[in-house]
Amino acid sequence: MNEREILLRKIQTCNFVLQETALYLDSHPYCRQALRYYARHRRMREELVEQYESKYGQLTVYGGNAAGSWHWVTEPFPWEV
Repeated sequence: MNEREILLRKIQTCNFVLQETALYLDSHPYCRQALRYYARHRRMREELVEQYESKYGQLTVYGGNAAGSWHWVTEPFPWEV
């Protein structure tokens, strides 16, 4: 695995953790431990996405900076590499 694939795998792992924790919080909305766990992984995901996008371009249509131009459709999508 190259660095790009490793970074993408870490983002996917955080996505899974966040989804599963959100499901748990749906039935345990006041669980402080789960809330802290969710917040920690959300920050981690934000940092990983920022890293990925600064090196390899937008990960989703919502990422990156569209101030100067729209690059979403001109770069390879993450799964095309």
